[in-house]
Amino acid sequence: MPPLALTLGDPAGIGPELALSAWLGRGGADPLPPFFLVGDPAFIERLANRLGRLVPVAEVDPETAAEVFPRALPVVPLPSGALVAAAPGVPDTANAGATIESITAAVAFVKAGRASAVVTNPIAKFVLTRTGFAHPGHTEFLAALAVPPGRTPPRPVMMIWSEGLSVVPVTIHVPLKDVPELLTQELVEETATIVARDLREKFGLPEPRLVLAGLNPHAGEAGTIGHEDRDVLAPAVARLRAAGIDIRGPLPADTLFHARARATYDVALAPTHDQALIPIKTIAFDDGVNVTLGLPFVRTSPDHGTAFDIAGQGIARPDSLVAALRLAARLAANAADRAETLGGEVVPFSVYAGRPRPAGARHFDPEDEL
Repeated sequence: MPPLALTLGDPAGIGPELALSAWLGRGGADPLPPFFLVGDPAFIERLANRLGRLVPVAEVDPETAAEVFPRALPVVPLPSGALVAAAPGVPDTANAGATIESITAAVAFVKAGRASAVVTNPIAKFVLTRTGFAHPGHTEFLAALAVPPGRTPPRPVMMIWSEGLSVVPVTIHVPLKDVPELLTQELVEETATIVARDLREKFGLPEPRLVLAGLNPHAGEAGTIGHEDRDVLAPAVARLRAAGIDIRGPLPADTLFHARARATYDVALAPTHDQALIPIKTIAFDDGVNVTLGLPFVRTSPDHGTAFDIAGQGIARPDSLVAALRLAARLAANAADRAETLGGEVVPFSVYAGRPRPAGARHFDPEDEL
């Protein structure tokens, strides 16, 4: 299998130093899958020296990266030959071009079969938008790169994955006051359909189990605490079930995330950003992974930002990046197995998200907790 393509991210953030830390931890009983960083080899070497990291840097092409990986951090130069001169913790629009080019090149490598998956380091959207970046965010840019120019891009869905919990926010970076208007039956159905499809095709789960959290307290209590759960979410769930998707809900969000409840589903969908991300960042703050569903290639990312405030200090933890690299390799391997068997059965993760799937396990009923 080809190596993973890791993007530069914002070079003034912690992404490049996390790549150094991840490479240093590549060996041991559970070695990291081979990856290469798309960026400026000289910049990465200067950063390693600044941080006192004993990381040899090798300029490579994707085809030789896996061979080099055991003895040096492979860096594939930016196709334009652009050089990077970033100061840690100091975001600079002068580096926006290198950030964007690294993402574009990584996707091109995957589409050409020269890399098995894209792992993205964090970017600072405000830096890119100041230079005319036209996309709402990182994920939308990746969706646009997935298709030829002028074609309608696929709809991406953000899933935050960890060994203990996986969640999908149905609405993401919007004010709470706008959620009831944005939370349509069509949005819920489209999101859940993409999630179920990718759990089958990328995660190898033949019968993925989904749950949907309610928007209002107690999932609206039959319309007595808001009507959205009764009038929008419940009909969406009914249509999804009629289409053959195993999904339950809307269920009260306050009883959906303890250990016994988590054992009964594979992914929890939540109407709002914080309903989904608060529980997973409580359970897996250091090793959560952002997985983009709905794309024709595998993309994962650390579940954190650029952390300009600590960049260059050598204290940033690589746990989430390491988890993103490992998950990307597992998903890419599943995709390769699926291609080889021409649509036959894919061997799923032996344990998905840390939750056993015992035969005959009853569904958790939130009313048990009331």
